[in-house]
Amino acid sequence: LFHVICGENFSTRTRPPPDKSKKYQKGETIQIITGDLIRSIKIPRDPSDSINLPSAEFKRIISASQVTTKEETEALKEAYRRKKEAEFKAAEERKRQLYEIDLSRKENPALVDLEREAQKWSEYLVKRVNAEMEQEEEIKNLNKLILNAQCQSIRDHQIQEKKKIQAKLSKEERRLDAMMEVDRLKALETEGQIEELQRKQRVKAMQQLHHQIQGRLEEKQLQDVTKELERQHMLKTQEKMNLEDLEALEKKKEQQQRLHMEVMRINAENIQAKEQRREEERLADLRIMEYNQRKLEQEAEYEAEQKRVKREKESVISRLRTRQEKVKDYMAEQNERHARRIQEISDREWRREQKELALKKAQEEAMLRAARMEQVHCKERFLSMEAGRERADFNRVLKVQEQALVRQKEMEEKQREKALRHAETIRQQIREHELSAIAKRREIFQQAHELTNEDHERLVRLNEVKETKLKKLRTMGLSEKCCKEVERKARDFPTNVCSASNSLNEPEKRPQARSSILPSVQFSFATNLHSQLHKTQVSK
Repeated sequence: LFHVICGENFSTRTRPPPDKSKKYQKGETIQIITGDLIRSIKIPRDPSDSINLPSAEFKRIISASQVTTKEETEALKEAYRRKKEAEFKAAEERKRQLYEIDLSRKENPALVDLEREAQKWSEYLVKRVNAEMEQEEEIKNLNKLILNAQCQSIRDHQIQEKKKIQAKLSKEERRLDAMMEVDRLKALETEGQIEELQRKQRVKAMQQLHHQIQGRLEEKQLQDVTKELERQHMLKTQEKMNLEDLEALEKKKEQQQRLHMEVMRINAENIQAKEQRREEERLADLRIMEYNQRKLEQEAEYEAEQKRVKREKESVISRLRTRQEKVKDYMAEQNERHARRIQEISDREWRREQKELALKKAQEEAMLRAARMEQVHCKERFLSMEAGRERADFNRVLKVQEQALVRQKEMEEKQREKALRHAETIRQQIREHELSAIAKRREIFQQAHELTNEDHERLVRLNEVKETKLKKLRTMGLSEKCCKEVERKARDFPTNVCSASNSLNEPEKRPQARSSILPSVQFSFATNLHSQLHKTQVSK
């Protein structure tokens, strides 16, 4: 597992492959032949051979070799028991729901399609709400925390596995070294026993031979020639045997020397492999330390960035809140100015029309007076000449004047009705403006209330999702320390629901103040308009 983590090939970290020509197969038996002894020795299998495993087999062995502690076993049993209980409860709930659905279908068979559509729609809504909740910034941050906790737990577990593997490898190396040392001592002891036995056998044979020679010399002193020949023959045989023993001893020493050199070479290779493995492990530890250092630096940078983003968000929210209040005040002031401007325009228009009517009336009166004077002059000039014509002209002019007066009265009546209609229109506009302002305030209050409720519901849903994810994180088998750290960071997430609701509820006082001012302004405006209309009617 350690080599897989470091990105290195497992086969390159095992022992160097031994020379197969100098190793014996499992169960092979060799014979050692000396001058007076033949021994059969069974060679055990060399445990120092390295094995190149594929990655899948290596992962399977590592997963099978993991030893869980008592607490982990109890936690797994408890999680399995809770899972079984949850599955049993879910199955019971599904059975109950299916039973109720069957009963409802039997009672209301026509509602099956509607129930299916409602169920599909509810499932769609649930999926959509869950997807939207997953896109929330708090849930994304919580998912990042959970992922970091899982990665940290996996990394700690890998480090523990690495330590266990290193301990096992060290223990196995010590065991192999002890076995090799025991085998070497046993081989040396066996060789010493064999040499001692051979020496005793040679001494015994020489003693027996000496006794035989002495006996034969004593018994067969008369047969000197024969015994001399026999003695010479025996001496030659003895020399030959001694030479054979010496040659066998030399061969044995050479073989022991070769075995000793082979053992020294294997020990040197093992020492070199150990040094190389220690160097590689040291480099791997350095890489892991560098990775941890980079990880800590990245986490520090990430926390600093999160704090900066949080400060920027708070400043942006405060600026937006101030800007929103200013915009609302400005809009209210603009509405009041617009209403006053409309009223002033209406007043100016009415005064202009009244002035035009008065001017037109004065012009008509001047024209009438001029016409009268002209008529008088005409009457005086033609009185003596056309008395009857003057009477007819007088009657005609009188009729024209009467018609003009009637038309003037009709025009004045129309102007008065027009002024009354205009005043009523202005009053209606004022009432509509008041109603629209009240409706707008109600709409603003309703929107603020809805936004507050939505933010409260969103906070409740976020808390439920957080609790669900934290419970799921605890069931994953992580350590209590990691779970508490994730829970603490999840509680530290900023929630702007209260601030948003306060910012939305604060402007309510200002519309109420404005609403208390508007009726007095409107009442004074209506009073002035009524007095002006009354003066106009009196003047007319």
